[in-house]
Amino acid sequence: MLNQKSLDNLKGVNPLLVSVFGAAAAICPIEFQITEGVRSIQRQKFLYDAGKSKTLNSYHLIQKDGYGAAGDIVVLIDGKASWHFDDYKQVANSVKIAAQQLGAVITWGGDFKTFKDGCHFQLERSK
Repeated sequence: MLNQKSLDNLKGVNPLLVSVFGAAAAICPIEFQITEGVRSIQRQKFLYDAGKSKTLNSYHLIQKDGYGAAGDIVVLIDGKASWHFDDYKQVANSVKIAAQQLGAVITWGGDFKTFKDGCHFQLERSK
């Protein structure tokens, strides 16, 4: 189950993606929390300038439907943040299962070809 801070961080995110994260948390063998959902353009520019994002057209920004379409996570192992990619793969598997069950088309940043972003999940804009 997602904690209140995670739910707060998902405010303004597409309800389908919020449901996917909630369903994933219920089946995931390891704990994760949502660290960021909707971003302002100013924050996106800051992350882009810092090299932490490769686009100014982020799914974190409010989309045409009025919602953000992305969320970033942190994996917690024994209550502490883990940055091991394999831990994020486990969460990604749970998110992908939850998405399929809910009929959502998502992309995990760990599957990006050039800029691996294990913390990032996005709901495809066309869906």
